[in-house]
Amino acid sequence: MTTLTTQQATEENFYDEEDEDTQKDKYLTFTVGREDYGIEICHVTEIIGIQKITDVPDMPGHIKGVINLRGKVIPVMDVRLRFRMPARDYDDRTCIVVVDVGGAAIGLVVDTVKEVADIPPGQIELPPDVAERGTQHYIKGLGKLGEQVKILLDVERLVKKEGLEAIPSLNSALPETHAQAQL
Repeated sequence: MTTLTTQQATEENFYDEEDEDTQKDKYLTFTVGREDYGIEICHVTEIIGIQKITDVPDMPGHIKGVINLRGKVIPVMDVRLRFRMPARDYDDRTCIVVVDVGGAAIGLVVDTVKEVADIPPGQIELPPDVAERGTQHYIKGLGKLGEQVKILLDVERLVKKEGLEAIPSLNSALPETHAQAQL
């Protein structure tokens, strides 16, 4: 029979402060159109198949409506439409990625979910300064994964208040944009 000292038991049973965060540098990757994108896994609460989306009047075109997810009503944004891509019919590969932004749940409709990828900071570059102002501000960086490049999105900017302020539960939970903070 092996006897452990209190110190040994403590070292074996509790995390050391230096233990790494298991979500650090991890991104959920997905496809929209012909490109691969990624969002930090820490924002993702779940991935569900496409389901009936209830239309809500007077919403921006990229807000498809709301879904009832286990008794909680959450808004759903079509990422294709947010990126000003043409709409397409949803199929069995279409998913809703439910993210948490400032305590509010929001569904993001994507064409296909791929994988959780490990992309360390040394493999991320800033996006080139050539894109239209409207879309580039939600690009956090470009992640190099082997020979592939994943467009890494800033979830908070992607779901910013514009267009979602009509949903009261989100209004207080979403982060303010820099311009709104100055008002």
